[in-house]
Amino acid sequence: MSKENLSSIKKAQQQGHIVMILSGRSPSSINDEMTKYELNCPIGGHNGSALYVDGKLIELNSLRRNQIQKLALEVEKEALPYNISTKKGIFAPRNWNERFEQVISSGRVPEEYFENKHFKMFTTPPTVYGHSLFNNVQEVINNDDFSILKFLILALDPKQKERLQKSLRLIDGTFLTSSSPFNLEVTHQHGNKGYGLKAMATYFKIPLENTIAIGDEKNDIPMFNIAGLSIAMGNAEEEVKLSSDLVTLSNDENGVAYAFEKYIFKESNVL
Repeated sequence: MSKENLSSIKKAQQQGHIVMILSGRSPSSINDEMTKYELNCPIGGHNGSALYVDGKLIELNSLRRNQIQKLALEVEKEALPYNISTKKGIFAPRNWNERFEQVISSGRVPEEYFENKHFKMFTTPPTVYGHSLFNNVQEVINNDDFSILKFLILALDPKQKERLQKSLRLIDGTFLTSSSPFNLEVTHQHGNKGYGLKAMATYFKIPLENTIAIGDEKNDIPMFNIAGLSIAMGNAEEEVKLSSDLVTLSNDENGVAYAFEKYIFKESNVL
């Protein structure tokens, strides 16, 4: 996080604004980043599936047992690398690396994916992130101690991704999105950033028309659809920009700080 963006966030907080971090990442990953920058913000992890204020869980939207079974069946049919986020950590197949190498060696991965800004993050082996491994997915999905919040699927073969998308969309009560051209994220139908923003606004008694959403990926579109003002980053894909009200500068140009200065600090009626 650049010093310019960090300074703007802290300035907004000092002025009484509520700044929420709403991400596809896990709550623990978000908290690690906030600790690094000495930030204290309400957060929404797993695209808003788990909402926290001052470290206290205020809402959790887990996938239901029948949804989980169907998701696991469809993903395992394709033998894709994936992970499952639960309240007790993140789990991945023990043969994740072999699954990844198989698709890479297939020759079906578009060249531009290798240059994508998210490629390294999504293709880093799960053990590097400290994820737990399972031999059979039933070990995780049949464990009553786990609340399963998200399936994160790495779909580097476009045709395979399209095929899987069609089958996943048939699972009632779930929400399907992506945060890169080559991943799929499946959560409960309320596990999306739009619902997360709405729930947090309700918690703080802030009218939705007084909310602002800033983002750069497709998983940000649901919150763009309900925020009072939606701002896409300059580096966002065209579909994301078209779904927003305004476009700020790119991440490399401190676009968050620019948006705060131009649209928040000068608009005293926006919370």
